Amino acid sequence: MSRNAAARIAEAAAVRPSARQLAWQQCEFYGFIHFGMNTMTDREWGSGHEDPALFDPEEVDPAQWVAAAESAGMRGLILTCKHHDGFALWPSAHSAHTVAASPWRGGSGDLVRETAEACAAAGLAFGVYLSPWDRTETTYGSGAAYDDFFVAQLTELLTAYGPIFSVWLDGANGAGADGRTQYYDWERYYEVVRGLQPDAVISVCGPDVRWCGNEAGRTRLDEWSVVPASLQDAERVASRSQQADDGEFSRLVRSDEDDLGSRDAITAVSDELIWYPAEINTSIRPGWFHHPSEDHRVRTPEELFEIYRRSVGGNSTLLLNIPPDRRGLVTEPDLQVLSTRGSLIRDLARRDVAKNGDWQASSGDIAPGFRVWTPSENDPAPSIRIRWDEPVTIDGIMVAEDITRGQQIDEVLIIGLTASGVPRKLAQLRSVGYRRIVDVPAQPITELIVQIDAARGPVTLSGLAALRPSDLTAS
Repeated sequence: MSRNAAARIAEAAAVRPSARQLAWQQCEFYGFIHFGMNTMTDREWGSGHEDPALFDPEEVDPAQWVAAAESAGMRGLILTCKHHDGFALWPSAHSAHTVAASPWRGGSGDLVRETAEACAAAGLAFGVYLSPWDRTETTYGSGAAYDDFFVAQLTELLTAYGPIFSVWLDGANGAGADGRTQYYDWERYYEVVRGLQPDAVISVCGPDVRWCGNEAGRTRLDEWSVVPASLQDAERVASRSQQADDGEFSRLVRSDEDDLGSRDAITAVSDELIWYPAEINTSIRPGWFHHPSEDHRVRTPEELFEIYRRSVGGNSTLLLNIPPDRRGLVTEPDLQVLSTRGSLIRDLARRDVAKNGDWQASSGDIAPGFRVWTPSENDPAPSIRIRWDEPVTIDGIMVAEDITRGQQIDEVLIIGLTASGVPRKLAQLRSVGYRRIVDVPAQPITELIVQIDAARGPVTLSGLAALRPSDLTAS
């Protein structure tokens, strides 16, 4: 390795997450609630200026949304407080186009408050989505005047509804038929969030959480949290986001950015390296808002569990959209899928057979259920061996790094020994990070060897599990 390359790897090894990024990563899996005027008009993108009288969801129940989220294993909810149509789900003092102008709750309702309170009662984190594009607001496209308006509404959301764990900003912009384009003052928006909710991550068009690049639930084979700072450019993210309401973007997957943080990727560029982890966002249905015509197109529990395994089990988090219907309730098809999916997630812990084995490490102390394992600095090939008296059948491995000390692992080799002592390569991983879950060919073994073959700096593991095949089904 050249001196310059070695210095670059050392730079990557020194990058750490902020406290807010760490708390967000530990949230792991949380929900998106797309609900509002579009739900009533059966659209994805509203045109703006819709009649507020259309909004009157008589059975709306955020506590039911929270219960649905909990059944799936979610730890938080993000509400679309205002989508592109400009209709606000709280009685904003800065717009007449809000729930206060609707017949819902006699014009005295505040759906943001009801959702925040339902989350707080259940111990779920609460986050807000506020579209930067407003098709109703007359100052949109005017520059600073619109920024003032956006900041005023953002301030309302960040000061009246308790702790916020995520402020989700997408790249929607009004360039198009009406010709109005607003150049958002992102830095000003970030300053407002930092000042009012310093523990909140700013996601997607923000400096804390990176969009995975698609809405299909597709993940990279190797996801890195340490990446070049150029990826943090909000305008770049916006240019790759949805540009038209064409119904195709939700399942579009690009392949031009599959490697963002490997050794080759980071040594090929010279800009600063930062901690900028990925979020996977997708919907339980083809659309983001509820459409009755999609009631038969809800994703299966197995499909959603696979997305979970590849996202939360791939050094990312998962943001899954569950859109309530016109009544204001998550529908029965969605509820059934969410509950079954939650069972599959909870089953992961029950499937761990490693805790019943005899553990040995090449260096350093280790035992089943260890909190951290740090091999000695002079250990040339750090490894963990788990032995069983009788063969056990496994079909998956979970390994995790203590990311408070960075993302260090570059390569892990996983080997299983058969009852006759024959070694078999089960998997070879590059990145690990917060958590990595990998499928292996189902087979009986008597010994498992997890060997770290390459790392950027001192390695500290925070978890290791060997997973037996699940006996749960979606039936």
